[in-house]
Formats: sequence, C-alpha cells, structure tokens
Amino acid sequence: MLTLVDEAIEQYAIDHSSPLPPLFAELAAETRARTTLPQMMVGPIEGNFLRMLVQLTGAKRVVEVGTFTGFSALCMASALPEDGELVTCEISEEHAAIARTFFERSEHGRKIKIRMGPAVETLRHLPEASFDLMFVDADKVSYPAYYEEAMRLLKHGGLLVGDNALWSGNVLEPKDDATRGIVAFNERANRDDRVEHVLLTVRDGMHLIRKK
Repeated sequence: MLTLVDEAIEQYAIDHSSPLPPLFAELAAETRARTTLPQMMVGPIEGNFLRMLVQLTGAKRVVEVGTFTGFSALCMASALPEDGELVTCEISEEHAAIARTFFERSEHGRKIKIRMGPAVETLRHLPEASFDLMFVDADKVSYPAYYEEAMRLLKHGGLLVGDNALWSGNVLEPKDDATRGIVAFNERANRDDRVEHVLLTVRDGMHLIRKK
C-alpha cells in the first residue's frame, strides 16, 4: 500500500471511516496471495473516497483505467444507481480473472464491464462526452494520453481522478519515464483553462480535475 501518511495515522483514518463489506477484505487477501505487486490495489481509505466521489457527483457512468483485481471498480460501482454503468480497462488477463470472480459475487458486479486490451485504444473507441467520472490508475508513462482522452470522454462538469499523482514524492525530482508521465499529467491540468483542479495528499496523491 503506497502512502505518504504515517502508518498509525492511516490506520486511525481507516478505523474512523465507514467500513467496507467483508467481500473487500477477501478481495484484498486474494490480491496479496496471488499477485506480485499487491500494493497496486487501492486501500480502504481510497476506495471509500472513490465511492463517496461517485455519490457526491451523482455519477451514472464511470470509466476506469486500470482494473487490477477490481477493488476500486467495486467501490465505485456500489455507489452507482441501479441503471449505472462502469467500464474498466485492463491489460492483464490474470488480474481480470480475479476481478471477475469478485464481481460475480457482488450485487453491484453486474454494473461493471471489463474491456481487455491497451487502455488508450479502448478509450478511443468510447463515445465522446459520455462519462461523468474517470479514474486513472494504470501505467504512468501513458498518463498524458489518458488526460487527453478524459477531456474528450467527460461531460461538462465531469470529474477526472488521477491516482499516484505524487508518486512517493518523486515528482519533485523526476528521473524516469513513469515519473515524467505523472509530472506531465499534473502540468497539463495546471495549464488547462478547461478545468479546475486540486491535488490531494491522500495516500500517494490523488489529483481531482473537474472539466468546466
């Protein structure tokens, strides 16, 4: 679990937030047991935050870049209305298989559609201005491309959420392509008069970008 916050404070925050259903604890355990990078999974704080963002924005259609094992998708889907839809992009069949197992066990899983393949290609085939919220948590090199697709896919007033926007503090001294991708993503928002935004220090940084 990536976080810039002291572990004891992080646990205090978890203990003083609404609990997630037991299925999420099972999903977290399965992710730790069956994947090599379980820290890619959003934790309960971020999952709860994403769920609340969907509720607060009244989102009906959500697109996610980076399913991994499905924790974030299930959190967001649980806040969608009965006729809501979440499209999630994944490139690893191994990770998608775990996600499908848990989607099938959740009452909200029917709202989720997994699209396999490179996310940029998937996004380019989705209709313009058709989503209320987009969550990006995938390969960092492609973050600038995801930003541009978000501006096309989001409705006016739609929300883009970029995860890992602080990248363990490495954004201050970018030395590799992944970090430079995140820096470029953050700078695009800073220079874009189409949006208003705030970069939060939640876990590894969450950049909230609202399309005007």
